[in-house]
Amino acid sequence: MKIEKNSFYEDLSLILLRAKQAFFAVSILFLLLLFFFWKFQVLDFKKYWFLSEANRTRESVISAPRGLITDRNDVILADNAGSFKASLIRENCQDFRQSVKSISRLLRIEESDLEARIAKYASFPLFKPIIIKDNLDLREVSRIEAQKLDFPELVVEADPRRFYPFSILAAHVIGYMQELTPEEMKSDFYKGRNLGDLVGRTGVEKEYESFLVGADGRLTEVVDSLGRSRGEVARVDPSPGHNIQLTLDFDLQSRATQLLEGREGAIVALDPRTGEVLALASFPTYDPNKFISRFTPREWMELINRPDDPLENRAIRGLYAPGSVFKPTIALGALSSGQITEQTTFFCGGTTHFYGRPFSCWFAGGHGVQNLPQAIQHSCNIYFYNAGRRLGLERIAEYAKALGLGSLTGIDLPGEKEGLVPTEEWSRTVRKSEWYAGETISLSIGQGPLLVTPLQVACHTAILANRGRKVVPHLFRFPPEALKQAEQKSDSAAQIISAGTFEKVIKGMWKSVNEGGTGYSAMVEEFDVCGKTGSTQLISRERAAKLGKEIKTHSWFTGFAPRDNPRVVITVLVEYGGMGGATAAPLAKELFTLYKDKYD
Repeated sequence: MKIEKNSFYEDLSLILLRAKQAFFAVSILFLLLLFFFWKFQVLDFKKYWFLSEANRTRESVISAPRGLITDRNDVILADNAGSFKASLIRENCQDFRQSVKSISRLLRIEESDLEARIAKYASFPLFKPIIIKDNLDLREVSRIEAQKLDFPELVVEADPRRFYPFSILAAHVIGYMQELTPEEMKSDFYKGRNLGDLVGRTGVEKEYESFLVGADGRLTEVVDSLGRSRGEVARVDPSPGHNIQLTLDFDLQSRATQLLEGREGAIVALDPRTGEVLALASFPTYDPNKFISRFTPREWMELINRPDDPLENRAIRGLYAPGSVFKPTIALGALSSGQITEQTTFFCGGTTHFYGRPFSCWFAGGHGVQNLPQAIQHSCNIYFYNAGRRLGLERIAEYAKALGLGSLTGIDLPGEKEGLVPTEEWSRTVRKSEWYAGETISLSIGQGPLLVTPLQVACHTAILANRGRKVVPHLFRFPPEALKQAEQKSDSAAQIISAGTFEKVIKGMWKSVNEGGTGYSAMVEEFDVCGKTGSTQLISRERAAKLGKEIKTHSWFTGFAPRDNPRVVITVLVEYGGMGGATAAPLAKELFTLYKDKYD
């Protein structure tokens, strides 16, 4: 058989061609491999170095202690206590569902509550620790540490926990703290804060949040595959927050709280010379320590739905008709505008008529002929009906606003309400009706749509005590320079009322307490208390029935002492307390007496 020479070479050339193609392909792959090695080792070495560091190091937060809050004599009202918290790191969970079940049993947490808490932060990176239980006791810490190998996703850390040593004392002033929401965590205002951080929600804790909060530290440590620490690499110590000294007097605050226990109402004590708040109590109240342990949604709803509103600060947010404590305002307006003099008299027979309607005095038998000091002393309604009718609605509103009613006092607490001083324009625009002349008669004794807060009444009383000089109430004991500026800012007198006019009204307030008037229950020997009682109509009889309360009027007393160079103002409101002289005035006497014994 003959083999052709040409066919042999053709077959070999095909093999050589394929060999060359394979060589080029391998060369390209080799070059690509070299390029990626070079890229990983040279260009991207920092990226992968950080990734490798994350696998063997762990950075944790060292929480900064919050600034302390003290009273004026350095009694600590808000402190920090040592505590432990347990956090979950989701990226360390091998079986998330099983981890939830096991952890709920280990920490004795309802599985649904634990799931809800984790779901709350689902949008955050998996390596971010989520606090699932805090305020751990030593038994719980020991139980977690003993089973550390079984729970690499759990981390136990020390945590300075907010602690209020006197429980309910000054709770509405100090306020409470709650956890940041996921939405707040993403805002610029809370930039840099950590998951689970607590922030002030009310009171001083909220007002001075940026002052009280410190700067957290950082701890970097080497950990093994089970998350166990193998040594510290770096540490940045935390910086504690700034301390705050309040103007509150612990003894006065404690006594005010005791006096209100079992009632609903508010007590305010302040220094009329400076505006320093010496006591500000609201009752019912709450224990701010309970907020630190993080309410479940169910517990929170139960608290906020309580009919007696324990979270409401009645001193700055409770709106009430002032009743007869408004009568000095009518007197000052009528005197200053020339509608009456100190010796102007009206006859009180127990009932009179205006605009075809009967209007009664609280004293059914009548007071007889009364001049101004006597009318204030006995709180005669009919005298002030006549004075208010002469004054008229618009001038009543003018003097009420000049004396601090119907506007914010400027206290350094969030959530204050401004109250309401009605005018004809307000009636047309808000009520959509005209103001009737008979309403002015009721307004003259502090009834009707006129609304004030207890703090406003206290500041109003301070203006009376100062013979026209206003002060801004405050709780933070400012440095001398800042305090001086605050006093200068608040030194605007009620220019439309002379000091001599104030003296005429103060004379009646002194007689009310010291000469057998309606405020006699507030008298303190050798302290020259001047005051005014009041009782107001109920806004809601339905609410009283719901709470099982006897249908009574609200009880007011407000006053200052001593008559000359006053040093303290006391304002008391007791809801459903009845007559001001019977209920509120004796409580004020207790505080006037305590102040005199301590400071006079």
